[in-house]
Parts: sequence; C-alpha cells; structure tokens
Amino acid sequence: MPTQVGLISLGCAKNLIDSEIMLGHLQEEGMTLVPDAEMADALIINTCSFIDVAKDESVGTIIEAVNARQEDPAREKQKIIVAGCLSQRFQKDLPGLLPEVDAFVGLDQITDVASIVRQTLERNQEDGSLDTVTAKSRYIPDYTTPRFRLTPGHMAYVKIAEGCNHTCAFCIIPKIRGQHRSRTQESIVKEARGLIAQGVKEINLISQDTTYFGMDRWQGLGNRPKPTSGVDSSKGESLASLLRELNALEGDFWIRLLYTHPAHWSDELIETIAECPKVARYVDIPLQHISDHMLDKMNRKTDGAYIRDLLQRMRDGIPDLSIRTTFITGFPEETKEDHEELLNFITTFQFERCGIFQYSKEEGTRAYKREGQVHHATKKSRHRQLSSAIDAVAQKINERQLGKKLRVLVEEEGIARSMWDAPDIDGRIFVPMELPVGEFAEVTVTDHRGYDLVAN
Repeated sequence: MPTQVGLISLGCAKNLIDSEIMLGHLQEEGMTLVPDAEMADALIINTCSFIDVAKDESVGTIIEAVNARQEDPAREKQKIIVAGCLSQRFQKDLPGLLPEVDAFVGLDQITDVASIVRQTLERNQEDGSLDTVTAKSRYIPDYTTPRFRLTPGHMAYVKIAEGCNHTCAFCIIPKIRGQHRSRTQESIVKEARGLIAQGVKEINLISQDTTYFGMDRWQGLGNRPKPTSGVDSSKGESLASLLRELNALEGDFWIRLLYTHPAHWSDELIETIAECPKVARYVDIPLQHISDHMLDKMNRKTDGAYIRDLLQRMRDGIPDLSIRTTFITGFPEETKEDHEELLNFITTFQFERCGIFQYSKEEGTRAYKREGQVHHATKKSRHRQLSSAIDAVAQKINERQLGKKLRVLVEEEGIARSMWDAPDIDGRIFVPMELPVGEFAEVTVTDHRGYDLVAN
C-alpha cells in the first residue's frame, strides 16, 4: 500500500504555498494524500511562528496530534512531522521541548519531504527525533516545482520572492526566512500562464515584500536603489515590469498585489497599475504607524510625510483604488500623542480596508529587550479605540457602495468577492445563489451588513 500522508497547514498564504510544494513532492513520489489525520501513516504540521498567537496555535496543534496518537490505538504507529517557521525559528530548542515529535523539517527541506517521511517511518521511537533543519534558509521555488494546490480552482497564490531584507524592529521574519531572494520574471510568468490555462481567474502575488521584487539582483549592476528613492525598471526586473508582463497574458483574470512595503513604491509602479486593466485596483500596503516617533523606533525607513504623500499619489494616479493597510498599536515607547495621531489618521484618511494588531513582544527582534514596553491594559484600550474608528470608516465606505454595479468573482454558492476584496482577508458579497461558482459576474449592491455587502 502507498504511504498515506496527511498535512495540516497553519499561518499565512506564503506558508500555504510551502504546504502545496510539500504535497506536490509527496504526490510525485507516489504517496497518497489523505484528508483525515487519523488515516495518515505520517502527519505533517506546517507551522507558523510570526507572533505569540501563531506560536500558540502551532504548539497547540502539535500537542493535540500527539495526544490523539496516544489515545487512539489505530494511530499508535503514526509519525508526526513538524515543518515550517516554528521548526526553523526554534531549531535548537524544539527537539528537547517536543520529544514526542518524530521529525523536524526546515524551510529549505520542503522539497525533500518525501525522503524525510520515508526515513521517519523507518525509525524507531527510541531513535529520537529526526532533525533536518539547516541554519539559514536559502530556498526559493520555480515554475517547475511540483505543487498540489489547496486553493479553489479559480484562484491561486504565486510566490514571487522569498525572505526579507528589512530590519523592522518588531519582526522576526528575516531571521526565519533569510534575506530577500527574487524569482526570475520569466519563471513567474510561466507559472501564471499555466495557472490561467487551468482556469484560474485570480492570481495573488505574494512575498514578504513584493515591491522589492528584482531589486536584490541589481546589486551586481551597481544600481540598487535606496529606500524611498523610487524604482526605475529600466535598470532591471521590477514589480512594475512583472505586472506589465502578466497583464499581457491572454485570458480573463485578475492580478492582485499583496504585501507591499511603502519604502519601495514609485511613480512608475503607480502608472503601471493604472495602465494595466487586469491588475486589481487593490493595494495591500502595511504601514504599521503614522507617527514619525513610532516609525523611527520601528525602523520602517519612512516617515509620516512620505507616507501621506505616497498614499495621495496612489489615490490620484489609480482610479477606484482600494487601499488595505494594517497598523500596530502598543509598540514600545508609544505615547498618548502617537496613539492620537494614528487614531486621527485612520479617521480622516478613511482606508477602504484596514486592520489593527496589538504589538507582540517577540524574542530575537530588535524591540524585544527595549525599555518603555506599553502596559497590556493600555494596549487593549488603544486597540479598542482604533478598532472602533476602523469599524466606523468601514460603514461609511460600504454605504458609498449602495446602488453601484460591481464585477465580482463568485467564491461559492451565494458568496462572491469584488476586486476590492482579497481572499480570506476582506469582506464578502452575498449574491444570488444561481451565479456560477468560479466565474465573474455583474451585480448591483443593495445593502451592507458590517464588513459585508449584499447584491443582486
């Protein structure tokens, strides 16, 4: 009988692609993928460890799997394999902390997962955990990389780069996933062409910083730009040149841009989005704060004036643009004045999509040992105020949609998304049940419910 493997994927879309790559290699090696954990000879848990909540979910899922194996005689011989960011981040500690886990897989071992599964199945429990994690992550996928997609047939994520070169004081990602590594433009276009041929209607471009695409390869040319200097794609491949290539592909589809960093936007990128009809009028640009004091402490390489000017240029240059952003409240040394400035900014700028997170103190980051940590009660209070302001803005934004005609992509029976709505992040649009799933449709907005719209 073929080896049966189950997989639980936690965390973000970037992690989801890693899961898809692992499944693709397992399938290529003749292993059977099973949906239920209790059926698996080996259960892989692809973990996240970005913030405390993600770490808790990952550890909780691992412990739950271990307990289920102990309680179910039919799973006595099942192997539990922990992969992903938790393994990579805590590679020195996890084998000792979780001795019940049979193997640990790092970010650079996802293409070797079939071999690791075989090795694990051949080992005895007294042999201890198999630890395959390497110190630094350098891997990046290509269009030829085997992949078993876990998203609906009509949408897909495409990872255009891996790692990050930024040194934001609150973020552990560069230490987990390494330095920024761009794929080639040719590789991405070939992957997108194949997805479109399979019927994909929405391509979501992701990486830790999509606006840095191609810039890491400019170093050898002596052209690497400084943060906030803007980017001219004539010097090499860039996000702007990639978007134009993707827009030129045949077919009826959207291209969605996620995870952009404000420091590397340019007038050329704004013009490109405006001139490419297949690129969604939607930009995900996490700003984290607007106070100069906080942006400096966070090491964001931008200031409030730059951000305000950039956002205005984006709105002026791209008709019907929806801007999604996220902010952090309660970062060390955040003052009442910093908080009030952020609150006022959210209220006045009125982002079409917005989220707020409480600062998570992460070991290994620059901010971990800083003085001036904000009291947890203060963080909660500020989070409530900001969330209330975001809710109020969302109601105004939705009220403006009443009576408008929208082109939507039908996600499932009775539920769709507009160009303004990213999958699993933004609101939904309730539409007539008879609209075909996985296809575009034209609807008219008649009502709104919280963050969601109703249309017919």
